[in-house]
Amino acid sequence: MGLYQWCQNGLIPAAKSLDSFDFKAIPKLNKMQVLELARCEWTGRCEYVVGLGPRGTGKSHIALALGLVACQKGMSVGLTAAATLVNEGMEARDEHRLLRLQKQIVGHKPLMIDEPGVVPLGKTGAELLFEQMSQRCEPGATLITGNLPFNAWTETFGTERLTGALLHRLTHQVTSLR
Repeated sequence: MGLYQWCQNGLIPAAKSLDSFDFKAIPKLNKMQVLELARCEWTGRCEYVVGLGPRGTGKSHIALALGLVACQKGMSVGLTAAATLVNEGMEARDEHRLLRLQKQIVGHKPLMIDEPGVVPLGKTGAELLFEQMSQRCEPGATLITGNLPFNAWTETFGTERLTGALLHRLTHQVTSLR
């Protein structure tokens, strides 16, 4: 999927809005919570928003809609798949431009990451993703969507220690889409 930067260069991957979302089709989703997130105050508080659950529960639609709202409010929104973020980080590290890439990624407010925990990242990849998430703890809001529950992430990140540390950072200031 690549690391897209919305707004400034017009790369909006799909036209999804909250107006086109059918909240009645997914009654377990808290509509009031989603509308509160659409105010984008969570981005100013540098919070994480996490939406995990099976396919077809509206996670991606909601994430894209929240990204669109953030763009409309003048924010620099980034969108990437977790595996892509790791691959770009590994390439940047090999080309001695990792710090530049990390500064670019930290600049996205919010950054939306799809599907962490699905593709095994290997030790180096898992460490790079952990470093990116650690850097985002204070300066930028992050929205994460995925199909796998947290307890299934250890296989992807390789060790319980690294998975636990990453989840500690993710759940420090988190709003869970439910």
